[in-house]
Amino acid sequence: MHQHLRRSGHSRPDPQSLRRARRVLTALIVPVLLAIIIGIVTLYSPKPLGDASQDWSQQGTNRLSGQVTGLDGKKCLIPGLKMPKGAADPTNGMPETQPLVCVKVLEGQWKDKIVPVRVPEESKSAIRVGTAVWMLYDTEAMATGTPFLFTDIKRGNALAIMAVLYVIIVVAVAGRRGFLALLGLLASTLVIVFFMLPALMAGQPPMLVTLAGVGAIMFLSVYLAHGITIRTTTALLGTILGLVVTVLLAYAGTRAAGLTGASDEDALILGTQLPALALPSLFMCGIVVAGLGALNDVTITQASAVWELDEANPQMPRRKLFSRAMRIGRDHIASTVYTLAFAYVGTALPTLILAMLSQRPFLELLTVSQIAEEIVRTLVASIGLVLAIPATTVVGTFLVKFVRASSGSVADLHSSSAKDSRVKEQVEPQTLGGDATTVVRTGGGRHAH
Repeated sequence: MHQHLRRSGHSRPDPQSLRRARRVLTALIVPVLLAIIIGIVTLYSPKPLGDASQDWSQQGTNRLSGQVTGLDGKKCLIPGLKMPKGAADPTNGMPETQPLVCVKVLEGQWKDKIVPVRVPEESKSAIRVGTAVWMLYDTEAMATGTPFLFTDIKRGNALAIMAVLYVIIVVAVAGRRGFLALLGLLASTLVIVFFMLPALMAGQPPMLVTLAGVGAIMFLSVYLAHGITIRTTTALLGTILGLVVTVLLAYAGTRAAGLTGASDEDALILGTQLPALALPSLFMCGIVVAGLGALNDVTITQASAVWELDEANPQMPRRKLFSRAMRIGRDHIASTVYTLAFAYVGTALPTLILAMLSQRPFLELLTVSQIAEEIVRTLVASIGLVLAIPATTVVGTFLVKFVRASSGSVADLHSSSAKDSRVKEQVEPQTLGGDATTVVRTGGGRHAH
C-alpha cells in the first residue's frame, strides 16, 4: 500500500516556485545593476587633476625618511647654522616653541647622516628613540636652525601588523564567510579610491557619483559575503531603498542647513587646491558612505528574520509575519541608532570641547557649523536606516509568501493525487467462495457487499 507522508509545517519550496521567485528578483535587480554600470562608465575620471598631478608629485621629491636617534637636537646641530634669536627671528619664535630631535637620514644626499629635525610640540609625545619618521628638506627653513622639518610618523609597519591580525581573527572566527566578507571590503575600497574620489575631484555630479559608487559597493559586499540567494537579494533591495532615501535626505539636509563642508582646515585646503571639487558635495557623499555599513547590517539581519520566521511557521499569514518581523526590526533600530550617534560623537569630541569653551548657550552651540554637520550626519543616516527596515520586511514578506504560495499550489496537486490513490485502495474487489464480492474498508472494519 502506497503512502504519501507530508508534514505541512516543514514543506520545502519546489524548484519551479524558486525559479519563479528568481525571475521576479532578476527583473528587479538587473536594471539597477545596469544603471550602476552605466553610471560608473560615464562618470569615470582616471585623471581628475590633469597636468596638475605632476606638480603634486614634484612636491614630494624633497620628502625623506629617517629614524630618531636622540631626543636632544642640540647634540646634532649642523655646523655653520645659527639659531635665530629675538624679534629678528623670521620664523616668529618657531625655534623656541618647536623642539629639535636627532634623526638619521635613510635616503637621498644626506643618507646615513644624523641631522636635527624640527618637531611640533603636539607631536613630541609620540616621538621616541627608534621612531621612523617622514621629514621635509626645505632650504628656506635654514633660519630655524635646520632645513629638516618633521611631517609625520611612518606607521606602515604598525598598520600592516594590525591589518594582518584583523584578517587572521576574522577568518579564524567566521571561516569562509569571513574571508569572503574581507574580499567584499577590499573591492568596496577599490571602488571608493579609483572611482568615487577621482570623480568627485573632477567635479562630476555628486548625487550620481554617490549613487553609482555606493550601489557598486552594495552589490560587491552583499553578494561576495553572503552569496547570491533570494534572501540576500531581498536584503539588497531593502538596502537600495534605504540608500536612495539617504542620498535624497543628505542632499536636502545639506542645502536646508546651509552646510558648506568647509568647517575644518583640510576642507579649506581642498577647496583651494581643487576648484572643481564642491565641498558640500563631498560632505554629502561622506554621509552616505558612513551610513552604508549599518544600513547593510540591518537589512541582512531583517531579511534573515523574515525567512526564519516563515520557516518556523509556514502557515503564518502575511500580515502576521510582517508584524512579528517588525518586532525584531524595532529592537535592531534602537541599538543601531545608538551606534551611529555614538560613532559620530566620538569623532567630534575635540570639536565639542572647543565649542563648550566658548560658553555659548547650548542650543546655539548645536547650530555651529562643525556640530551641525555631525547632527545632520547622524539624523540623515538614521532616517535612511530606519526606513530600510520596513522596506526590507515588506519585500521579504512578499517574496517568502510568493515562494510558499507557488509551492503550496504544487503541493495541493500532489495531495489530490495521493487522496485519489487512497480512495482506490480502499475499494478492492476480492473473491469470497467463488463469488466476486466487493469489500469496502472503513475506519470501523470491513463491510462486504
